[in-house]
Amino acid sequence: MAYTALYRKFRPKNFNEVVGQDHIMQTLKNQIKSGRIGHAYLFTGGRGTGKTSTAKIFARAINCLNPKDGEPCNECEICKAMLDGSLTDVVEMDAASNNSVEDIRSIKEKVNFLPTLAKYRVYIIDEVHMLSTGAFNALLKTLEEPPEHVKFVLATTEPQKLLATILSRCQRFDFKKISNQDIIKRLKIVCEQSNIQITETALNLIAVLSEGAARDALSILERCVQEGSSSIDENKVKDLVGIPKFEYVHSIIKGIIEKDIEKSLKSLENILDEGKDLENFLWEMIKYAKDILMYKVSEKTDIYNQEEIKQIEEIARAISKEELINIIYKLSELENKMKVSSQKTIIFETEIIKLCMKVDTLGIEERLLKLEEKIENGKYIIKEESKGTNTYQAPKINIEQKPQERSIELPKKEEPPKLNAKPNVRPRPLTQGEKIADWQDVINNLKKQGKVMLYANLINTEAVEINDMTVVIRFNNGLNDFRRDLLEKPENMNALVKEVSIICGKTMQIKLEDASSNTEAVKTKKQEIRQEPKIEKNEEEDILDGLDIPINYIEE
Repeated sequence: MAYTALYRKFRPKNFNEVVGQDHIMQTLKNQIKSGRIGHAYLFTGGRGTGKTSTAKIFARAINCLNPKDGEPCNECEICKAMLDGSLTDVVEMDAASNNSVEDIRSIKEKVNFLPTLAKYRVYIIDEVHMLSTGAFNALLKTLEEPPEHVKFVLATTEPQKLLATILSRCQRFDFKKISNQDIIKRLKIVCEQSNIQITETALNLIAVLSEGAARDALSILERCVQEGSSSIDENKVKDLVGIPKFEYVHSIIKGIIEKDIEKSLKSLENILDEGKDLENFLWEMIKYAKDILMYKVSEKTDIYNQEEIKQIEEIARAISKEELINIIYKLSELENKMKVSSQKTIIFETEIIKLCMKVDTLGIEERLLKLEEKIENGKYIIKEESKGTNTYQAPKINIEQKPQERSIELPKKEEPPKLNAKPNVRPRPLTQGEKIADWQDVINNLKKQGKVMLYANLINTEAVEINDMTVVIRFNNGLNDFRRDLLEKPENMNALVKEVSIICGKTMQIKLEDASSNTEAVKTKKQEIRQEPKIEKNEEEDILDGLDIPINYIEE
């Protein structure tokens, strides 16, 4: 006798055997008992949730000669013929391979023929979303008003791809994912009837790996049985499915959290030596990081034993939720990079090293955002991870005097702390209309950050605070279109706003002003320059003025 796969051998034969879809089964049985059977049904849901099995049970139940409480008897002539596939009145069609207009037209030609033995001719169309648009249009009229002896059952995993005109003509039933508890119950029944020895942890692991699909769970169980082991345990399931050893995944994630490059690379080396697929291993890393995050939030896990839960708890205490989310995000980015790369191992190793690096690889702008600035009781508190907390007393301001005559008492002994990334914090706001005295420091900071073009175009400019929210940058030598476009680029303007806000001690907006247009002499000079044929060279010299870069002009 030919071997039959477990998911086919243990396919449900009546509504009560369908796992996890009780709400749908009861409705269908009530319709059959009352005789209120619709002409078209649509079963939707994920893979392995019982759509096709339910369609076959439904076809037998409405044609059964001896139905019992809406269930097929599976003993009469009609039921047996359907079970062995010899009854021509029930037509099963896979729309993935029969999706043309001609296939649907053949159905339209046959629907008018009366069934040979059964009461109803039933058409079960699986993966109906694969039909072409022409095939859908050919099916519309027949689906809306079929003959009384014809019933349609459509099944799909992607109902959003169906035309609205198809959806409106069917009774829709949504099959949900099967819970782990229901899958475990079904697996226990299969194991008892098949004399399979399996541990409780292995059953739980199979249920989690199946992701709510009973067919997937039976397929995993079958692979374990065919291995020839007398008893199936958790490790056997992991080996057959391809899950890396827990200690490898745990070690590399722990190395990333502890910034231990050597530990992470050692674990990666062991994975490569065992021939594991890097993409599967990366998926396990992402899932493990997600499980740590979920344990930190809810203290719940699915597939881990007590010893592994203790290790997860240890990691969860040593890292914040934000850091875990960042690790998951970075690993997901790595997964996308590996899909399009031919050097998967190199990309993987490089990204793991970057995650383990203690030095922040972000730019100066991002590092400045990490500095926390607070004002508490007249004091500025600047926090930096490596330096701890530094505090200095803000100067005392005599507010009774006029703004132009304010006296400032500077501290004699204490000086502002010197940090590696020095934010130039102004201890008081500027007077409106006053020039920013430290403007040159802002320009120099941009140069240190590597923004040479931005630095070059701000030379010989001045900054003035015109109100509490706006600083105007005046270009005494003129503001041409090239400079304006360069400065108004989002990345350049953001960097400029950040530096100005730091030096002013508050969030500011930036406006650009051409100050050269105020004098007639400059206007005359501009007119003369416009007549010069070599204006490009003058603009280049103006832009590169002040750069510490030797420039050689070569005339062709």
